[in-house]
Amino acid sequence: MADWRRTHTCGDLRVDQVGSRVTLNGWVNTSRAYNSQVFIDLRDRYGVTQVVFEAESGPGGIFQQANSFGREWCLAVTGVVRKRLPGKENPDLATGAVEVLAESVEVLNSSPTPPFEVTEFPGEELAGEDVRLTSRWLDLRRPSLQRSLFLRHRMTSIIRRHLDQRGFVDVETPLLGRSTPEGARDYLVPSRVHPGSWYALPQSPQLYKQLLMVAGFDRYYQVARCLRDEDLRADRQPEFTQLDLEMSFVDQEDVLGLIEGLLAEVFREVLGVEVPVPLPRMGYDEAMARFGSDKPDLRFGLEIADLSDWAKTTEFKVFREAVEAGGAVRALNVKGAAGRFSNTELKPGGKLAEMVTRAGGKGLAWLKVEEGKVTGGIEKFLGAQALAALPGLLAAEPGDLLLFVADEPLKSAELLGDLRVHLANQLGLLAGKEREFKPLWVVDFPAFGFDKEANRWVSNHHPFTAPRVEDVPLLETDPGKVKARAYDLVINGYECGGGSIRIHSSDVQAKVFRVLGLEPEQAREKFGFLLDALKLGAPPHGGIALGLDRWAMLLVGTPNIRDVIAFPKNQRARDQMTGAPSPVEPRQLKELGL
Repeated sequence: MADWRRTHTCGDLRVDQVGSRVTLNGWVNTSRAYNSQVFIDLRDRYGVTQVVFEAESGPGGIFQQANSFGREWCLAVTGVVRKRLPGKENPDLATGAVEVLAESVEVLNSSPTPPFEVTEFPGEELAGEDVRLTSRWLDLRRPSLQRSLFLRHRMTSIIRRHLDQRGFVDVETPLLGRSTPEGARDYLVPSRVHPGSWYALPQSPQLYKQLLMVAGFDRYYQVARCLRDEDLRADRQPEFTQLDLEMSFVDQEDVLGLIEGLLAEVFREVLGVEVPVPLPRMGYDEAMARFGSDKPDLRFGLEIADLSDWAKTTEFKVFREAVEAGGAVRALNVKGAAGRFSNTELKPGGKLAEMVTRAGGKGLAWLKVEEGKVTGGIEKFLGAQALAALPGLLAAEPGDLLLFVADEPLKSAELLGDLRVHLANQLGLLAGKEREFKPLWVVDFPAFGFDKEANRWVSNHHPFTAPRVEDVPLLETDPGKVKARAYDLVINGYECGGGSIRIHSSDVQAKVFRVLGLEPEQAREKFGFLLDALKLGAPPHGGIALGLDRWAMLLVGTPNIRDVIAFPKNQRARDQMTGAPSPVEPRQLKELGL
């Protein structure tokens, strides 16, 4: 072929181009031979076109060539567009009404038999993830993965446009910075020119973006790469991308309102879904009490009830002693589920009870509601009066399953929160709701938590989060009661972003550092640049970081974050394609003084 470059993509051709001579470039998706014809589905990122090779006289013709083409061979084909025969159209393809009768073909590259199929058929099981990650360049030819990355690209483009139109400026911040004492573990980089000293790769551009506000940039954003050396899950990676933004002269509602408008536009343009705004706001205390989680999934009920007052009226020693010791008794009414679980599954050692004990709980108590009575489990320990009151307290009806946990107040809520999510999946409460979205803001988080091992207060978000104005005096008297001006964006049980109004007073920042056990000399040694900046007319400011990987995962509808990242790490933080992390030569270590 004199010129093998494509005139059209494999997703372009329609009936109105019948009779046109075209050149296509792509990969062999499938190949089928019938008598004097070979049919090849040629694929590129835009679609699939059927190419027909018909028998020719003499050896070496393109028909003979076509018989030798294997899967994933890279071809350039020139031919004439024609209609498919009646009844042979493929309604599942945009190009399914036409085909290309090949006149010439050039093999741009051959391929051995690939280690797994790129073609995706409904119901067909994919090759194992380890195999696919090892040959990720091949895996990325799969149409579903390509669609996921195209959706992510569209999402990011909409975000940039939205913020550009509202006066934000895109500023890059350093990747090599200083290790800070709070948060997850840093990835450290040794310095060759300063032996014994280390850079830290950024967990977040937090301090730099605050300094940009002090510098007067007013509205900043960045699609930022961040890294955290932490344990992995299906929705977490060691390196990730976040939309990082900061605004000056704002309060909490300004930040939330901006993100709500952005979220609504992304859902509308990417999925055609209208998200009503403003989003609901829910306090942290309410979220924990009702759902046992600070990232509640609102697509189903199964709310938690606090039965601590009722527990004191029972004859059940376990319940009464838990409440008397300052704990709580909480319960779930699993509607209509009494017949779904055998007594064996509910007893100690059973599947549901094991979930609670594996999570550190002391056990799971249960009852089943039948017509006119409540039976099973702890029935004989409660006493007639307490038992009679129970259905009214939990709106229980015949067929319902009642589950109880007695533990420390927060622990009891968390245990039932985990059980709530497990039951929703097991009982199919989310069936048909995969494309239903229930975003909300969770606000008013505790500013600090107490680390019993370290015997000190730690930040629940980060040490630069502003406390509520009315709680500032509590920093010196009762830090456990301080609420933060922090907010999390939650969608369908996932935390998709978190932010806060920041501390812009050097005096308040110094008080927070003292709560965290940083003496003035330590605070100055680690954060002197920030304290100095806050003294020089720092404006009130706040911001947020949205996890773009996790957000894209939700929009795509996959439970696996690796499906929306081009080259992800596996669950052991290893790049199976390149072999990273890997040993380095002794010479390199010597240069670094290691």
